[in-house]
Amino acid sequence: MLSHDRVWAAIDALAERYSLSASGLARRAGLDSTAFNKSKRQSSDGRPRWPSTESLAKIMEATGATLDEFMGLIQDRQARPHGSGAAVPLVGFAQAGAGGYFDDAGFPVGQGWDLVELPAQSTDTAYALKVQGDSMLPLYRNGDVLIVEPGAAVRRGDRVVVKTGSGEVMAKVLERQTARSISLLSLNPDHPNRDLQMVEVEWVARIVWASQ
Repeated sequence: MLSHDRVWAAIDALAERYSLSASGLARRAGLDSTAFNKSKRQSSDGRPRWPSTESLAKIMEATGATLDEFMGLIQDRQARPHGSGAAVPLVGFAQAGAGGYFDDAGFPVGQGWDLVELPAQSTDTAYALKVQGDSMLPLYRNGDVLIVEPGAAVRRGDRVVVKTGSGEVMAKVLERQTARSISLLSLNPDHPNRDLQMVEVEWVARIVWASQ
């Protein structure tokens, strides 16, 4: 039986088979590089968004995969289970700040990440960030691992990771967010609170778990 999760998992599996990211697969097929981003897999109101038959035909043509092969991926690939040994990319904060490591929704792209086991309370869109330095003391220490959920709804008081257009990545507490600006409280009293315009912000991801 076809399901939204399995079709998208098959696209990811096809990309992985040819050592491509989802964005790389889209580009090889002549599609917009963001066509297969995880942020595009649901509409703004949360309804599932399916890939078009045209885009599926193009990725099969671009990779040489047959329809039977793609259908096999749909049948074989299950949605990644929560916890139970499932692994997610582990990214250092320095990598997170570098260009080219994330798509426009805050999901890691490319290959070669270290992996860390996914905690049970996370979903299949989560990934891990490894704390570097002391700027997040006393809450997070150097070497702690944070599991973050890109695109998740955030509310006042949530702990979040924010990346700016200049490449700065920071873990803060959300004080206020509007369509135009965001106010962040510092975890470490030795570091300043931040007020940013949303045009300066590339993405905001909610911290859902920490390894302390």
